Amino acid sequence: MEIPPGKKIILFDGVCNLCNAAVQRVIRNDRGDVFRLAPLQGPTAKELTRDRGIDTAEVDSIILIDPGVAYYVKSDAALEIARDLRGYGWLPILTGWIPRVLRDWVYDLVARNRYGWFGRTSDCMVPTPEVRGKFLE
Repeated sequence: MEIPPGKKIILFDGVCNLCNAAVQRVIRNDRGDVFRLAPLQGPTAKELTRDRGIDTAEVDSIILIDPGVAYYVKSDAALEIARDLRGYGWLPILTGWIPRVLRDWVYDLVARNRYGWFGRTSDCMVPTPEVRGKFLE
């Protein structure tokens, strides 16, 4: 799978309503067209996680891949994504000082309960024609 040059890849739970709402927010606030998106249930995510040795049984809600640099999971992924979103650059500054173990504890609490709290859909989101180019399979 070829990653578009200069793009960061957000892998997300395609059947989670909370994750789909977050993806919509990313699409609206992606200054500079930085991100490409792929559901964890799809072939792109499976290949990218396999190649990096990421256990999706452990991390099953959001992963950020910055090709040639690193990958981020859980709260680190959320903060790294926020850095590039219009109106959210303050978030890593405000919460980045909190130890990762605490940030990830809160993250895991929400991730464990996301279907019960926010619901789930039976299918991955189908992008509109206007944003289809931001999605990878």
